[in-house]
Amino acid sequence: MSLNASPRPGSEQSAAPRILRTTLTSPFGRKVRIAMEVLGLSHTIDLEPADTRSDTDSLRLQNPLGKMPCLLLTDGTALYDSRVIIEFLDAWSGRNLLVPAAPEDRARALTGATLADGIADAALLMVYEGRFRDPAQVSQTWLAHQRGKVERGLDVMAADPPDPNKTGLVSISLACALGYLDWRKPVEWRGRYPQLVNWLESFAAAEPAFNMTRRPEEAAT
Repeated sequence: MSLNASPRPGSEQSAAPRILRTTLTSPFGRKVRIAMEVLGLSHTIDLEPADTRSDTDSLRLQNPLGKMPCLLLTDGTALYDSRVIIEFLDAWSGRNLLVPAAPEDRARALTGATLADGIADAALLMVYEGRFRDPAQVSQTWLAHQRGKVERGLDVMAADPPDPNKTGLVSISLACALGYLDWRKPVEWRGRYPQLVNWLESFAAAEPAFNMTRRPEEAAT
């Protein structure tokens, strides 16, 4: 559940999170925005949009890969990607709610989040294939390759999903991946994975930050 929180004692002496470069449609940026809400940091970190396609956007100076999200600290440090940012915010806030501390549990959580992020990554590549190529250049082989990643990932998640009533790195990552699949629809997943449909409904009911971070046009419908 979302909590109001202040930074941990003494954290004001270290570099503090200042700006999050992201759009409101990025599934990976949404992960961080959910974490900010859960950790009580949403009112202390400014959101600044970025254009990953623009060669004049300062994002490419902050993250040489030109990818979102990117967290800027008060000392000028830039952190990326979403898993790194969430782990930093979890520790910096002093809440330690989202990433387990024990080495084996942490490794399991990072692996689960990597799988969920991989689903979203493959879905993004499917969307980009249609968006940035002429229809005659679209590779069905490439689309099938990415679709296989999405479906295998969903198979594993459906067999052993995280606890929907406990907000953590894995559940946030999975919810945002499924939210992206619902939006862009590169793969029809709801008919094939009813257990994940139920899981997402349960997570959204248990964690208000999921609905709070919906795209503006989605929230208006």
